[in-house]
Amino acid sequence: MAADDASLDALGEYALRFVKPGHTIGLGTGRAASAFIRALGASGIDVRGVPTSTPAEELGRSVGIPIVTLAEAGKIDTDFDGADEVDPRFNLIKGYGGALVREKIVAASSRRFVVLIGYEKLVKKLGDRGSMPVEVVPFGEPLVSAKIKAMGMKPRVRENGGRQFVTDNGNLILDCAVKKIANPARLDRELLAIPGVVGTGLFIAMADVVLVAEASGKIRALKR
Repeated sequence: MAADDASLDALGEYALRFVKPGHTIGLGTGRAASAFIRALGASGIDVRGVPTSTPAEELGRSVGIPIVTLAEAGKIDTDFDGADEVDPRFNLIKGYGGALVREKIVAASSRRFVVLIGYEKLVKKLGDRGSMPVEVVPFGEPLVSAKIKAMGMKPRVRENGGRQFVTDNGNLILDCAVKKIANPARLDRELLAIPGVVGTGLFIAMADVVLVAEASGKIRALKR
């Protein structure tokens, strides 16, 4: 059972303790990240936001957060984003919302990466939910799909409303059916070596803090 909206709202409020006036903040994509963006806007804390997607940008602007580009921001103080899976080593699968490449760029540009999740996203091994996204250049999709099939996974071009889903970068997403991933770092390297792959949903050793909305309603902070 997934964390409900009230739990995610509480999670967003809790995450504000990692924000200081004057900071530049990474604005993530998804339910938990959106709850944080709404809480940040309501708080009135003077910050700037670097969004990871068009929806994150639109939400940030709607709640009064000044939006800047990555080039304008320079270094980001803290990035706040969700995750689809988190393993005990703080490796992540992200990208069910389709923003994995920009999310990884913003996380890598940040001094600190805070991950916001419901308790159901904690897994013993990545791949527990059976899917891992890969962003690909449209021209290269046939090659990438063939290579991924040869690696033992089953890729499927993501669709939305009967049409191919296109990322903010103009690319496609392959949702790859996976079993539990024994070595996420190696799989990430192997996928990135395929011509046409722009990025994977594997975030290896990037998270610094994971904030978990428990079933009880309490928030648990896990640190590397």
